Amino acid sequence: MDESVRDLWQSLGLPGLIDVHTHFMPKSVMDKVWKYFDSAGPLTGRTWPITYRTEEQHRLETLRGFGVLAFTSLVYPHKPDMAAWLNQWAAQFAAQTPDCLSTATFYPEPGAPAYVAEAIAGGTRVFKAHVQVGDYNPADPLLDDVWGTIADAAVPVIIHCGSGPAPGTHTGPDQVRTVLDRHPDLKLIIAHLGMPEYSEFLDLCEQFDGVHLDTTMAFTPFVEENMPFPPAELPRLGELGDRILFGSDFPNIPYRYAESLEVLTKVATDDDWLRKVLYHNAARLFDLEDQLTGAENRG
Repeated sequence: MDESVRDLWQSLGLPGLIDVHTHFMPKSVMDKVWKYFDSAGPLTGRTWPITYRTEEQHRLETLRGFGVLAFTSLVYPHKPDMAAWLNQWAAQFAAQTPDCLSTATFYPEPGAPAYVAEAIAGGTRVFKAHVQVGDYNPADPLLDDVWGTIADAAVPVIIHCGSGPAPGTHTGPDQVRTVLDRHPDLKLIIAHLGMPEYSEFLDLCEQFDGVHLDTTMAFTPFVEENMPFPPAELPRLGELGDRILFGSDFPNIPYRYAESLEVLTKVATDDDWLRKVLYHNAARLFDLEDQLTGAENRG
């Protein structure tokens, strides 16, 4: 176990970490995802070794060993008639894994409003939308009722909509802005700080109170090599410290988990910014303070 992870959050006086961007999937799906990464497919564009390629229970133990108190099981469909099945799996996984925020997803298809409403009624805490892999327009009319239902329920959505690691037909900020113009109260978490359109997604974060950004893979040497964060935008990132959430992309990262944290210490405005990013912002957004305090006391 990499003790440097625990050393970091303990030095900040935190009870642990909240990681909003982790992947747990049905084994058949995860195997296909790993196979795609192994093939350096067009959506990755480069060699991408999986550092934490272990069986599911070991991955859970690894996260908990790092001190991650809450995490997600981000699932996403790449075709119709897949999302509802993924949601059923994710709901069962969350029921068996109390520290996992119950996660769901959707796809632009006629049945989406119904299964999204069903997921919310069943206790979904976060949705995942993957514009790049799903190859769909987030402003598709088939999703309008979906966005409206999610906005009304105030459930956050983690959306991969930036054009990294490789651009898709519908990636970039413009179609996301269309969605936000229609549903300005949406709680959107832009994955990967919106890389590489960092500045444009910072604009959206400033203009819409419900927009947040997650740090997944940002600032790591792996990403900085091809999609560096513009240094001139670091002050804006500091000013938006209440709206930045820590994410890792565990287990599908080509480096140590600790690296995801170490790079943040180099760009942080101060320790208070780090405390908010690593724990407090997500605890507030997902209303986790009482739950985590209770778990800590029981522990």
